[in-house]
Amino acid sequence: MGTPSYDVEETRLFAKWILDIDEGNIGGPNDGVATIDLPDDLLTKDYVDPISKLFDFVYPDILKYYENQHYFQDRAILAPTNEIVDEINNSLLKFFPGDKVEYLSSDTICSSEYINDTLDTTLYSPELLNGLIISGLPNHKLVLKVGVPVMLLRNLYQKEGLCNGTRLQIIPLGTRVVEGKIIFGTNIGHRVLIHRSPLTPSNN
Repeated sequence: MGTPSYDVEETRLFAKWILDIDEGNIGGPNDGVATIDLPDDLLTKDYVDPISKLFDFVYPDILKYYENQHYFQDRAILAPTNEIVDEINNSLLKFFPGDKVEYLSSDTICSSEYINDTLDTTLYSPELLNGLIISGLPNHKLVLKVGVPVMLLRNLYQKEGLCNGTRLQIIPLGTRVVEGKIIFGTNIGHRVLIHRSPLTPSNN
């Protein structure tokens, strides 16, 4: 059974609209700031709890289907900032049964950044380091539950399909390793292990 032609055309028009926004072809001449009218069918009009309304739309009956890997293949929520990503993730976790597991980073200052050996390292307290939100790096605390969908932000092992943007569903949660099942792409169904990885910001 093929995909209905109207779905293909609708997807093509939507993709073109997104590209036109990205290329600045919508909103008239501007210097980087423009006003764009969004179609009504793309708007969440519940101003009391818009995130819950968004979940109802993207993930209907999530408790009924969350154990089915196919349920998440055609569903995802994209967000413009890390703060909104955290808000959405924290809200989504509440829908999943089971206990939360927290994973914390181990933050240290690169030795090359010390001005001299006598620099008081209390200037860089763990609280300060853990509170930093840096583009391209995950936050200090990652909270997961079994069954939640996640997306990789790094190329870990491309031969196994573990690339930036790979979507997985969490299975067991270990102390130092997280196991996931790939739910999108050419390696659907493969179970993989995600271990701790050293990450260094590219911007000094």
